[in-house]
Amino acid sequence: MSVTDTALAERFSEHRDHLVGVAYRLTGSRSDAEDAVQEAWLRLSAVDEQAREGIRELRAWLTTVVGRLCLDRLRSATARRERYVGPWLPEPVVTPFGTAPSEDPLDIAVRDDGVRMAALVVLDRLTPEQRVALVLHDAFDLPFAEIAATLGCTDATARQHASRARRAVAQADPPPRIALEEQREVLERFVAAIAAGDLSRVVALLHPDAALIADSGGKARAARRSVLGPDNIARFYLGLRRRYDELVFNGAPILVNGDLGAYLPPLPAGEAHHGRDARVATFAIRDGLIYAIYDIANPDKLTGLNLPTP
Repeated sequence: MSVTDTALAERFSEHRDHLVGVAYRLTGSRSDAEDAVQEAWLRLSAVDEQAREGIRELRAWLTTVVGRLCLDRLRSATARRERYVGPWLPEPVVTPFGTAPSEDPLDIAVRDDGVRMAALVVLDRLTPEQRVALVLHDAFDLPFAEIAATLGCTDATARQHASRARRAVAQADPPPRIALEEQREVLERFVAAIAAGDLSRVVALLHPDAALIADSGGKARAARRSVLGPDNIARFYLGLRRRYDELVFNGAPILVNGDLGAYLPPLPAGEAHHGRDARVATFAIRDGLIYAIYDIANPDKLTGLNLPTP
């Protein structure tokens, strides 16, 4: 590598963490985010020296390139999801619970409230153009002229995409992140109520609009449809308790996109049950009650995670 290439690589590395955060927020996919950032580097390194000198703000230029790459991935993902088995959830970012924060770019990215699982689930409902316009403008302050170039549309259309996305997010109203200690208290009561087999206690800890969303991709045992409402969710978990007894929640605490969650390792089949596939679960809490449970069991989305050793 020449001196010039080394200097360029150093300049790129200064922005890499930022770009990983942008790409993950845009796609909800760790693998797509990493691929987009690597492709951005390849495109930068292919630009001749004279053209590089014309780049006024390298960070903005790279953010725009990553935005275009992620837009392509979002459009492809829309087609893939039409064939997906069951509900779709973003790929989780798992970090250890109770340890000092790391400097991994994805670990840093998910500390932001806008990258919690509940927020990403809402972003997934937007069109690719709406998501890119909203994230690049509202989260990363890119001007609409640059966003329009990314989307291949006029400034006015880019503004319209962002405005529609903003309204959709406001209407969905995902629960805000609450303190980890508050999360822990609610979840401990929830697990204790299930362990006691107390239907009324479990129902009382679930928000009236509660939903259980399980993502298996048809490759693991999980609910194929979302389970809606406190009574249905409570009966679902009490059914699991009868099948697995105390093993139903024998997981290790972790952070999933910055919120409290659990890694549930695989269980071999026994006389009383068919076994359990590995999964990562996390929760969203509103008004002191569990509003959403996200159960990610698709093995493709668990690959490469920083999971506890059983």
